[in-house]
Amino acid sequence: MNLSPVSIVQARAPKGPSRHEETSAGGLVVLGSGEQAQAALIARHDRSGKLLWSLPKGHIEGGETPEEAAIREVREETGIHSLVRAPLGVIDFWFLAGNRRIHKTVHHFLLQATGGELSDADPEVVEVAWVPLADLATVLAYPDERKLLARLPALLADAG
Repeated sequence: MNLSPVSIVQARAPKGPSRHEETSAGGLVVLGSGEQAQAALIARHDRSGKLLWSLPKGHIEGGETPEEAAIREVREETGIHSLVRAPLGVIDFWFLAGNRRIHKTVHHFLLQATGGELSDADPEVVEVAWVPLADLATVLAYPDERKLLARLPALLADAG
């Protein structure tokens, strides 16, 4: 089954003079299969100090493809080495940072863990954990990331 990536749009473009574009990549890295399958998630504190769990992701560096950036960011933020299995979807949103309106596009992929050890050594990450796939919808903090999970059963079956 060939599924095209899903685009999730969080908000319309805000009006204002100072706009900036950012592109990131990351994804859902899976270890194991069936009912034993788990995904590596990262946690960071929000501005109020609340711990929020999310998919590992980060900026695409010069010359990288989104797939290469996703593999690198997963490794940097979780310690896990992986391979891309399939596109999971794209999340597109706007946010404010100081006086700048930033349009951010995040490419997400389904990745298969191939090695490494779970680590929170990245200074941007507070915690990392393997979470059963069945629990992801209740653990992930961001609604747009939870929406990506709708495609997961078909992708796992297709890539299996």
